[in-house]
Amino acid sequence: MCATLTTLKLDLGENSIGVNGAKYLGERIVKCVTLTSLNLDINSNSIGDNGVMYLGEGIVKCVSLTSLSLNLSYNSIGENGAKYLGEEIAKCVTLTSLNLNLIYNSIGENGAKYFGEGISKCAALTSLSLNLRRNTISENGKIIAA
Repeated sequence: MCATLTTLKLDLGENSIGVNGAKYLGERIVKCVTLTSLNLDINSNSIGDNGVMYLGEGIVKCVSLTSLSLNLSYNSIGENGAKYLGEEIAKCVTLTSLNLNLIYNSIGENGAKYFGEGISKCAALTSLSLNLRRNTISENGKIIAA
């Protein structure tokens, strides 16, 4: 029970939580209804596309969230995972600050495109930091947020 929690910083990096762990985490985050700031580090946990989907479904239900920092590096997230993440983040209408680390996830050109389309819908966003190194993104996969 976290009825009054507004800030949560959780480091679960390198713990092999996998898809089920990400699903469980997404289901529990949703219960933090007063959360305004979430800093989640789950690097190197092999959550894959489905894990990102479950996590995103939980995060989007935190309706008061204004600041989100996610370290999802080294998690085997591909094109579909990037698409899910972009779609869910786009639904976070109160989000003003986003810090996202997706190093070494093979999101590729299409994943970068889908992710960029999702983020471009974040109308309240005033601060954005993206780390997309080592994701096999060519010039055609440029992230363009208009």
